[in-house]
Parts: sequence; structure tokens; C-alpha cells
Amino acid sequence: MSEASNKSWMDQVIKQDQIDKYLKDGKDFIDEDEIVAQLKNNQNPSKEQIRDIIKKSLEIKRLTYDETAALISVTDPELLEEMYEAAAEVKRRVYDNRIVFFAPLYCGSLCVNSCRYCGFRKENKEQVRKVLTDAEVKEETKHIIDEGHKRVIVVYGEHPKTAVDYIAKSIQDVYSVKSKNKNGNYGNIRRVNINAAPMSIEDLAKLKKIGIGTFQVFQETYHKPTYKEVHPKGLKANYRWRLYALHRAMDAGVDDVATGVLFGLYDWKFEVMGLMHHTVALEERYGIGPHTISFPRLTLASNSDLSSKSKYKVSDADFKKIVAILRLSVPYTGLIITARESQKVRDDVIKVGCTQLDASTKIGVGAYSKKKDQELDKEQFTICDSRSIDDVVYYLASIGKITSFCTAGYRCGRTGQ
Repeated sequence: MSEASNKSWMDQVIKQDQIDKYLKDGKDFIDEDEIVAQLKNNQNPSKEQIRDIIKKSLEIKRLTYDETAALISVTDPELLEEMYEAAAEVKRRVYDNRIVFFAPLYCGSLCVNSCRYCGFRKENKEQVRKVLTDAEVKEETKHIIDEGHKRVIVVYGEHPKTAVDYIAKSIQDVYSVKSKNKNGNYGNIRRVNINAAPMSIEDLAKLKKIGIGTFQVFQETYHKPTYKEVHPKGLKANYRWRLYALHRAMDAGVDDVATGVLFGLYDWKFEVMGLMHHTVALEERYGIGPHTISFPRLTLASNSDLSSKSKYKVSDADFKKIVAILRLSVPYTGLIITARESQKVRDDVIKVGCTQLDASTKIGVGAYSKKKDQELDKEQFTICDSRSIDDVVYYLASIGKITSFCTAGYRCGRTGQ
């Protein structure tokens, strides 16, 4: 498509009235001064205070902003260990020892955005661009089923060729595939979640009708100056269109929504508080917060200096702390740890509250059927854990975790019975 055609399409995507309807006195729910004050005012909590907060979380109660900020400030090794133990216990009480598996399925690498950390950004001339055909979507799905998966998250760039009608058709294609295994039984994908660009209520209603599982949109960073800096052009440059993507999904009837940030773009402490403010905003309007929260860290992307040189990169120790804090702060929500992380890191943080992970992961467009390893010029970022499903299942069994490919049986009033 020509630049003029792309621009014409872009001019129709964002509907200002579907931003304004959610604002309060013209303001959104992220008040940076308020977040900074919350972090500052809770810098020196006592041990007794932290233990009281942990006790509240163990009652499966969502924490307040101040309580989360207090946990963020903890540096005492003894208290950190108590937080890790409590996070593991909260996870067990809500989800038992179950770890749910999924596979990402990348359908397109065309994008109109200019995200400085992403290999798919429009200006990256090193990126090999591709959009899967209907037949290719089905072929990729067959390979994923043959690996043993029952659920996928389908990923799309933001582009007119992968807009809502393409997304709807690809979801139908994924659901249509049945693959016969060596025992003569048929496998299929039972739940299709999507990671896609923010959409209008009308478009999201189309996806609800098709049978979408979870609608996932990461804010990337809640810090507005940083957001503007790393998203200089394209539809994604509109902070508030993205910020209210999940609100619009809920209004469209998509009752499972998921958020996250890309840790490493800005101070992780601010971002955790941003996730809490997002959670509360959803709870206050709809009575329920996010179905899952993800916390990917920056990894190398082709032709992106920011992906390797950010001054806000998160250490492994702080990453483990982030996972524990989120588990304690939003005890009812699933936490997703992806193959962006190394085997060592994933094996460690699974023990402090994660509920979902991927395995046998390929993030190239068409990579499952071609059985190719990492090709950075054809992918959005770098994955660091390339273990097969069998290897990950074996590890989880060795530490007493139950591998689950189940897509029902949710315990918190969500889509499943």
C-alpha cells in the first residue's frame, strides 16, 4: 500500500470521542505527580508495616497505592524473602500449583509506527516484512498444535493489511485447524488471545463475536514524557488512545483484558505504580481488573540503539522483586513470564507468582512451519529461552508445578465456568 493509502487509513482509526468519554475533567487516570508523591511518601516503612501489608495480600485483597509503594521501597533481605514466600503462597491459594502454557503466533511484521525499541518499526530498513496468508496462518497453527499447545496469543503489527478484518479472519483460521496426532486423536487450539493495536469499540465488538479470548495491549510506559520520546510518530504516538484500549474492550463485551509495560523504558518503580493505577481504573469502572499482567524487559531488537543502551534497564534482582510485588498487589490477576527472559531468570521467578508462560517459542512471521531459529532481521525482539515444551514441563514437574493446557476452570469469575 502507498504512503497516502496508509495515511488515509490512519486518519480513520483514532476516534477522539472514545477517548474523551473516559476522562474526568479532561484528565486521564495517570497523574505523574501523584505517583511520584506516593513513592516518596512510602520510602521508609517499618518491618511491622510491611508484614501487615503481606498479611492483607495473603487474604487475597488487592493492595492500595500506598501499600504497593511501600513494598517497592523494601531493600532489607529478610523482608524481601518474606515477600517472595508470601507471593508464592498467594499464587498457590488463587491458582494452586498450575502453570498455564501458551504459544505466540506472529501474523505480520508490517507497521505504521516508529517505536524506537522495536524491530518492526516503520523506519527499520533491515526488517524483512511479511503478512501471513490464510493458508500460512493455518499451517503455523498446525505446527503449534503438534507441539502440544491448546492456546495461542496471536500478534500483529499496526497496519491496514493487519487491521480488524484480517485479525478476525486469522482468529477464525486458527480455530478451524484440527491436527491428528500419532495416537489418532485430533488436537486443536481452544483459546485465541490477541496482542494487537488499540481499536474502536465497534471493531472490538467484531472480535468478541468471532470468539476472541483475552485482548492484550501493553501501555509500554506510563510515563508521558518517555512515552512521547520512544513513540515519536504513528498511531501509537497517541498516549490516551492506547491508555483506554482496555476500557473500550470492556465496553465492547470483551471481558478478559490484559495489560503490561516494557520494563527498561523508564524507572521500574514508576511503571509498577502505573500498572496499579490502571488496575484500579478498570476495577472502579467495571468491577474487575486485568485478566493478566505482563512484564517484559527490553531485549535486543534489530537496528535499535535504545534496546541495548537504555539507562533504565532492570536488573535480575529487581525483576524478581517486580514479579513478587505485582503478585502481592493484584493477587487475583494472572502474571505472564515470556521467553524474552533467560531460562535461569524464568526458572527463578516462576517460584514467586507467575501463572503463565510460553515454550517452544518462535516469534518470526512463519517461523514455526519453517522451523527456523532466531533471525533478528525478521523478528520484533530477541528471545532468550528457546527450550521445548517437553524441557519446560520436565523442569516444572521437578519443582512440584502442574503443567496446564486447560482453557476453562477459572476461579475468579472470568470467562470460564
